[in-house]
Amino acid sequence: MKKNKIVITLSGGMDSSVLLYKAAEQYNEVHTVTFNYGQRHDKELEAAEKQLVNAMHDFPNVTFTNKLLDVTYIKDIADTSSLTNNKIDTPDVKDVMGEAQPKSYVPFRNLMFLSILLSYAEKMEADEVWYGAAEADSLAGYWDGSIQFVDKINQICLLNREKDIRVRAPLLEMSKKEIILNGVELGVNFADTYTCYSGEYPCDANSASSALRLKGFVDAGLQDPLRYKQQDKLDLVYTDNNCKAIIY
Repeated sequence: MKKNKIVITLSGGMDSSVLLYKAAEQYNEVHTVTFNYGQRHDKELEAAEKQLVNAMHDFPNVTFTNKLLDVTYIKDIADTSSLTNNKIDTPDVKDVMGEAQPKSYVPFRNLMFLSILLSYAEKMEADEVWYGAAEADSLAGYWDGSIQFVDKINQICLLNREKDIRVRAPLLEMSKKEIILNGVELGVNFADTYTCYSGEYPCDANSASSALRLKGFVDAGLQDPLRYKQQDKLDLVYTDNNCKAIIY
């Protein structure tokens, strides 16, 4: 039997899109929140809208709502990230190796987002809040995408005297390969997602976010439906690894 209501983040990226479909399988009402925090491009926001339309089509018996929240103040107070400061280059995958925290880390972003999501969930009388932290995020230095972070947030939630709301990150112990295979099984259209921190299209396969995404697809034996600047080289990698195209 499905649960009643849930609040989740929806960024338009690969992970949050899988999260959306997982929530739709388990809940009657899925209330999504998309944050405009002054990130260097709006392609994520466009992808989030596409994914919501896809989910509404694929889960006609589920009630969906979305709030697009303007939290661009984050860009004003935390412009030390490549995502909120166009003067800072987005890191290539080689740039993040060995870094405690990558240049794309936005200070305390997830804590700010989750505070808003929990407030909304209390108002909506939702049981849980989900966000799309994945195993690769924690390994890449995003401390606010770790098991320890989720545990601490839930300790704070226990102080609420009337509402019992929990924060979960269902993808947190899943590799990119596992997330992709789960998404394919659920029917996620990965062609309508966007991952590249550069904001470019075709995407840059060397950006840290895209490199992790592509490795996940190759490990899963699949071709990423997105196009990349280095597509000729990628096609050779796909051939060498017997990667199959996803048919939508």
